[in-house]
Amino acid sequence: MAEVLLLHHVLGLTDGVRALADRLRVAGHTVHTPDLWDGLLFDAIEAGMAHEEETLGWDTMVAKATAAAEGLPTDLVYAGISMGVVYSHLLVARRPGARGAVFLESCTGPDDFGGWTPGVPLQVHGHIGDQFFGPEAVANAEAKIAIAGSGAVYAYPGDTHLFVDSSLPTYDEAQTDLVIERTLEFLAAL
Repeated sequence: MAEVLLLHHVLGLTDGVRALADRLRVAGHTVHTPDLWDGLLFDAIEAGMAHEEETLGWDTMVAKATAAAEGLPTDLVYAGISMGVVYSHLLVARRPGARGAVFLESCTGPDDFGGWTPGVPLQVHGHIGDQFFGPEAVANAEAKIAIAGSGAVYAYPGDTHLFVDSSLPTYDEAQTDLVIERTLEFLAAL
């Protein structure tokens, strides 16, 4: 079984993010879900982004993400949803020993944070028409998978963001079921 650090999206650690983590826990994985917002929840992506970028800023966010991993084993699987992908990639780059990564609804560039770590498999999921995912994220994922030597990218039909969060109106149950199925297969193969 894998130990996973799941970083939430800009709306916060919602009930839907917790439910997603619980689905991985039921399969036997250990999943850590730190709250980077210290209990705050936002109703709009723009408000969450403003909190991340303007209220907290880059240095504080990096410190929060780094602190979330402190005390955890180095052979983690780093997972992120949207904004959480950025900080998951950063942790893969800065903490040697990553076992793998799962990026949901976003994908950073292959050269970000000094580049992708060879040998760290990656699985990426998102809506092909999502403004925060789309063809650019698919290309980024494919480039990182080539560096890693293994992984997969799944571009689902649709244009909504945060479709894996069951507490939001953008939730897509059938596609999230497929995301979970594929993620569990990925984790089992690590």
